[in-house]
Amino acid sequence: MTTKKERILEAALELFAKQGFAATSTNAIAKQAEVSEGLLFKHFGSKQGLLDALLQEGEERVAVLVLPIITEENPLEVLRQYIELPFNMPEETYNFWRLIFQLKWNIDYDHKKKKKPLHTKLLGVFTDLGKDNPEQEAELLMQLVDSVSVGLLQGSLSKPQVFRDFLLKKYIQ
Repeated sequence: MTTKKERILEAALELFAKQGFAATSTNAIAKQAEVSEGLLFKHFGSKQGLLDALLQEGEERVAVLVLPIITEENPLEVLRQYIELPFNMPEETYNFWRLIFQLKWNIDYDHKKKKKPLHTKLLGVFTDLGKDNPEQEAELLMQLVDSVSVGLLQGSLSKPQVFRDFLLKKYIQ
C-alpha cells in the first residue's frame, strides 16, 4: 500500500472515530492526510468506499483475535479469553473500535451478524456449564464486555484491571 493511501486511511479512521461517519467530509480527510481530495476518490471511489476499506482491514484483525476464542474447547478458558479481550486491545487500535461503536450507534451497520459466532460460542459455554438461562447469560456477558469496551475507549472505566479481575472471578470462580 502506498504511503499516501495509508495516510488517507489513518486520517479517515481518526476522523470517523471522533466525528462520526456522516459528519466527516472527504475534504477534511484529504486535508488531514495532506493529499488532494481527488487522490482520495482515485484510491477509494467514495467516502463509503473508504469506510468499506477500513472495515475490511479492521474486521480481518478482529477475526484473528476472535478465532482462538471460537476454537477453544475449555468453557472456562473461553470465558477468560472473551472477558480479557477488551483489556488486551492495544491503544493504537482504539480508533478502530471507536469507529465500530460509532457505526453501531449511527448507521445501519449489522454488528449483530458479525457477533453471531461469539454469541453462539458463549451460548454453548453457558449451556455446557449448566446455566438455567444460557441465552440470557450469553447476552448479558456480551453486553458487559461491550460496556467495558466503551468505558476503556472513553477512559471512563476507573481501575480497569480491578474490574477485569472482578469479572474473571465472577465468571470463572
